[in-house]
Amino acid sequence: MNPIRIHVAKPGWLSTVQDLGRYGYQQYGVPVAGAMDHYAAIVANRLVGNRDNAAVLELTLKGPELEFEGDAHIAITGADLSPTIGGKRIPLWESIEVSSGSRLCFGTAQRGTRSYLAISGGIDVPLIHGSRSTHCASETGGFEGRPLRRGDVLLIASRSREVLNSKRLSDQLIPCYEKSVTIRFIPGPQHNLFPATALTTLTSTSYTVTPESNRMGYRLTGPRIVRKGPGHFISDCTTMGALQVPADGHLILLMADRQTTGGYPKIGCVITADLPLAAQLAPGDTISFSPTTMAKAQATLREQRTLLDAALPQRRNFHKD
Repeated sequence: MNPIRIHVAKPGWLSTVQDLGRYGYQQYGVPVAGAMDHYAAIVANRLVGNRDNAAVLELTLKGPELEFEGDAHIAITGADLSPTIGGKRIPLWESIEVSSGSRLCFGTAQRGTRSYLAISGGIDVPLIHGSRSTHCASETGGFEGRPLRRGDVLLIASRSREVLNSKRLSDQLIPCYEKSVTIRFIPGPQHNLFPATALTTLTSTSYTVTPESNRMGYRLTGPRIVRKGPGHFISDCTTMGALQVPADGHLILLMADRQTTGGYPKIGCVITADLPLAAQLAPGDTISFSPTTMAKAQATLREQRTLLDAALPQRRNFHKD
């Protein structure tokens, strides 16, 4: 088959190559990075026959304009950034064929913040520590370690000659992105550094995502979380979804590009199943926090993955990562 190239006519606001992250190197100071919304990225890949960890494009708020050199099989999931080809709207959460010479454009964001574009075969950029994800702050991975620019050309990995049929995720499994969400969290792990009233404060009202938020983390405004004493402890590892509490009491929700370790105590951690909702928030959106247990968090994630596997089974050994 002829190779597929995608030419970047306009880059959008923040368009980066991502997969599911760079795991196993945090002890060396290497951030995980990866897609903010794992669910949307995985669905996009399954719709076009890729393995879950194939590289996709993550598009933020204002998407790019992309010209296709070669016929391609694509899927767009996540936020609705009004994608069009030839001036006609194309569906989300569904795989479609794109003819060589077509231009894929994105318009106004309707719902959500981050959209995911998967192309059958996956985006062909170098593997660095087992991942193709972009971490912009360290200029690691992805396309030259940075967001896309006008004039860049993306190569698509060779794909199977098997004919791919169009697929669509069932409506029941498509998330509804709202500007005000309730997100479940597990209390801890530094619970001893907070008074008993801290969890009551956290769950009593909503918090607003500030403009100082990015892929590293969301700074939130709302009721201050009071700590006991100086709140000092030995820095430990961070995870996506951790709720850090600095000395000023204003929450930080750590996200995909978080630092590898941190010295702020953590009052809790958002459950994995709800992280996609957090990933789709923008400045001005609000979050309410609801406590849950580890057992319920695990059961919720198993149910989510079981439903997805039944609707869109993962293809194995089909494309190379």
